[in-house]
Amino acid sequence: MGTVHSVGELTKWIRNLVAGDPMLKSVMVRGEISNFNAYRSGHAYFTLKDRDACLKCVMFSWKDKGLRFQPENGMQVVAGGAVKVYEAGGVYQLYVETLIPEGTGDLAEAFRQLKERLATEGLFDDAHKKRLPMLPEKIGIVTSQSGAVLRDIYRVAKRRFPSVQLVLYPVQVQGETSAAEVAAAIRYFNAKYPVDVLIVGRGGGSAEDLWSFNEEKVVRAIYASKIPVISAVGHETDYTLSDLAADVRAATPSQAAELAVPDVQSLMVRIEWFKTRLWNARRRWMNAKRSQLLACLRRTPLSSPKRIIDAKRERMERGKKALLSAARQGFHEKQQRLDMTLERMELLNPIRMLRRGYGVVENAKGRLVRSAGEMRAGDKLTVILADGRVHADVRKVERGGNG
Repeated sequence: MGTVHSVGELTKWIRNLVAGDPMLKSVMVRGEISNFNAYRSGHAYFTLKDRDACLKCVMFSWKDKGLRFQPENGMQVVAGGAVKVYEAGGVYQLYVETLIPEGTGDLAEAFRQLKERLATEGLFDDAHKKRLPMLPEKIGIVTSQSGAVLRDIYRVAKRRFPSVQLVLYPVQVQGETSAAEVAAAIRYFNAKYPVDVLIVGRGGGSAEDLWSFNEEKVVRAIYASKIPVISAVGHETDYTLSDLAADVRAATPSQAAELAVPDVQSLMVRIEWFKTRLWNARRRWMNAKRSQLLACLRRTPLSSPKRIIDAKRERMERGKKALLSAARQGFHEKQQRLDMTLERMELLNPIRMLRRGYGVVENAKGRLVRSAGEMRAGDKLTVILADGRVHADVRKVERGGNG
């Protein structure tokens, strides 16, 4: 029977064996991430696997490794580092120093992940896009103080509209501090120096050179801007998340100046065109009104006003005569009706009847006596005649004989 070793001795021997292999000191391993766990300590632990085997991995201070993407379970990657033995756990594992998404670079993967997340939040929606003003007086520029970008914007803007005011906020357009400077410049213009339009951009370059304009802080600053933003990053084929968040995307900085500033010559031509249209419209309107006026003047009321007055006077005279005739006729009829009424009243006048020999008999109470049956022998009567009254006593009452 051979020598018996402790677990620690055997593990240490394996560790030294692994450590002494030059290939395992710097190895690249392809696999699929699973069981990814990132801890508050800054370390991350995960497993790389394929159809045949699994490999435990550890990545110390993984956020300080310069990764621009978030490792996710199921992601196919190539990990680089050294294979070592972890004695306390009795396992070998890959101590990762580099991690690259397979098939794409880490920048492309980071771009994809951030784009999907911000799109889900609505930062790229057209509903949030603001229209550019037609005649801006001040244009803010966020770019490098040196380089062709500023010169191109200035040259194009001043050529198109010499009176426009350009205000530069110089920033680093690449490097570690670039994204923070660009975001701060956008916030500065919104908070302290309002302009009509903002042009944010830089010239062309590699994906790494343009990466500041893919940073989340820059994209959110553009989205939050109350001032319309034109993104002009790189050349025509370059596309950044800033382009998606901006109100307008320009293929180049020169095009950004063309979009922001109207061409004064084109404006003058357009103004002349509008003047011509207004003049022609005014002339057509005046001709139409003149034709209407002439047509009115040719009509009888305006061509011969005396004839209209004479006709109105004649009509008034006819009306006057008709009214007088109607008034006379009405008066005559009323007079006839009055005369007839007076005649009837005269016929019914009791005085007239008294003059004809009739009398009115009243009893002692002053009431008219209409019937012999109302009287008794001995009653006192008053007979009213046309020229006086006769007081008499009833001696005898006889009924009948007068009917």
